[in-house]
Amino acid sequence: MVFGKIEYLNLLPFHVFMKRFARTSQQSMSMHYYRDVPAKTNKKFLSRRVDAAFISSIKAKNHKHVNLGIIAKKEVLSVLVVPHVNNVSDTASETSNVLAKILNVQGEVLIGDKALRYYLQNRPHIDLAKIWNERYNLPFVFALLCYHKDRELYKKIEKNFLKCRVKIPRYILSEASIRAEISQENILNYLKHISYRLDTKAKKGLARFYKEALKV
Repeated sequence: MVFGKIEYLNLLPFHVFMKRFARTSQQSMSMHYYRDVPAKTNKKFLSRRVDAAFISSIKAKNHKHVNLGIIAKKEVLSVLVVPHVNNVSDTASETSNVLAKILNVQGEVLIGDKALRYYLQNRPHIDLAKIWNERYNLPFVFALLCYHKDRELYKKIEKNFLKCRVKIPRYILSEASIRAEISQENILNYLKHISYRLDTKAKKGLARFYKEALKV
């Protein structure tokens, strides 16, 4: 099984969980990881070179998925638009570029850890998830855990991940801090803004996104 692994901080708790899950699962000997940014992972999944991954919402439509996603209830801190510059899409993203168009926010789209670093510098920015919530009073779903086969395996992953409280080991947090150039304290604060449960309200937010995306 090839799992698309996106190395952004927003999935750090999930990666910690999967490391433990793989050790106790029958899949442990056959799980391999493909690492890249969301846009390239999307392409690998759609061409079936990746069996499962968190796929950008704009590309996840009509694909099998469990009730796990990358979700912002309000602000997200890591999907921003830098104002007062020419419109520039982020090549690593697809959903966020569409979201900026839906919200008619002008500027340069930044996502992931580089966006979080920018946010922490207190520089001018617009948080797209915050604007979405203010407009529609709904969470924004950036990605869904999609799969091609082995539904029962991914339902098991969903069930076990959502019922456990993932504690990130200090050494993993330290490594992530060094890699992302963001302090451990700021990482932990950032993760408080991320939800993974695709509940009823999140599903409504996703449906609204698909509706608005057709217009742009």
